[in-house]
Amino acid sequence: MKKILIVDDMLVSLMMTENMLCGHYTTFSASSGQEAIEIYRREHPDMVLSDLRMPGMSGYELQQTLQKEMQQNIPFMFMTADQDEEAESRGFENGAMDFIRKPFRPDVLLRRVGNIMQTMDQIEGLKKHARTDPMTGLLNKVSAEVELQRACSQGQGALLMIDLDNFKMVNDIYGHAMGDKVLMSFADILRVSVRPDDVVGRLGGDEFIAFFSGMNDEPGILNKAASINRMLDKSARELMGEDMTIPLGASIGCVFVQPGGEAFSELVQKADKALYMAKQSGEHECRIFREESFDDDEAAVLSNMEKILGERQPANGAMRLPFAEFRTVYRFLRRTMGIFGKPVSILRFSLPNGTDEETIEAFFSLLCSTLRTADVATKNGGHCLVLLLNTNFPNLAHAADRLRKKWTEMEIEEGMEADFEYEWSVIEP
Repeated sequence: MKKILIVDDMLVSLMMTENMLCGHYTTFSASSGQEAIEIYRREHPDMVLSDLRMPGMSGYELQQTLQKEMQQNIPFMFMTADQDEEAESRGFENGAMDFIRKPFRPDVLLRRVGNIMQTMDQIEGLKKHARTDPMTGLLNKVSAEVELQRACSQGQGALLMIDLDNFKMVNDIYGHAMGDKVLMSFADILRVSVRPDDVVGRLGGDEFIAFFSGMNDEPGILNKAASINRMLDKSARELMGEDMTIPLGASIGCVFVQPGGEAFSELVQKADKALYMAKQSGEHECRIFREESFDDDEAAVLSNMEKILGERQPANGAMRLPFAEFRTVYRFLRRTMGIFGKPVSILRFSLPNGTDEETIEAFFSLLCSTLRTADVATKNGGHCLVLLLNTNFPNLAHAADRLRKKWTEMEIEEGMEADFEYEWSVIEP
């Protein structure tokens, strides 16, 4: 229920106004400006309904004092028995949302207060829309940085930079709609992982940031990171199926904020540095920044780069690549053919028009498992492209026959009907 602070030095008027509103709102009463300030500090009401002329502190002065202390515009509605239009004009100039003259009818007061509440709800909705990331509902980059600067300057805690591992593969294999679902699901995971006093936001893409207020122990952060990764893996399998093979997870860099707070810009650099080292250490890792240990880590950056560049899963069959990356490999092989003198062939396997996506994916998976680890494959609509290194025609025909036999067996077993055709050529330098 919305809360209203009623301020009036006339006890009878105060009681009558409270009686009009108490059935619709939670009300608090004050008979002076100073008492009103103390109640506001404690209760933070949604609006203030104040008499204009009071001894000691007028309604104008109360409004100015509260807004200066709270550093925000506070919804004020003034009430007065004066008929002076200048008083009403001054009230609006000070930022009052409405002005009502005594004596007033209960229905008129309720309607005017209701209008103010509705206006404030609309303003709050617009503010929330401007502050949040439209996809995930988390704070957007700008708002997150504002909240984090405040949090990091006020007290100790843990600042985390979070980056999803292999998220691009979700978009490439399952499509951008699935990628959006994964991001929204991960946002929900972060929401349940934080407390009311914590801050969490999306920086953009698959990058997130969070501040855990008061948390300063390493085991707690490592447990939190492990929990986030467990929930992410479970959610990903629920969305994409238990046979999902994408090594999806979260790498996390953490820096502890010391009591008394620190400069946000410096903390972000340290957390980002820890995240970089987490990526080097192996995916789904959490690293905590320490000045002395990160000096040693920098010396080993080059030797650890292979962990980032290398495949995370054991090689099995052809290397599956998105079309854009397949094209890069094709261009590289064509450029270097004259140097190494090894033949390279390109094949195109075609399924009938109208073949459903599930059948295409089943064929592509079978194709990749049939080929060698030295081969490269991609899927582009109903076509599958393959690069074969150091392969002559007899070996190529033998591989195609083996694939057709396995595909026929799968068609019978799964009840599919989608014969394929293929063509090939040797790539010329």
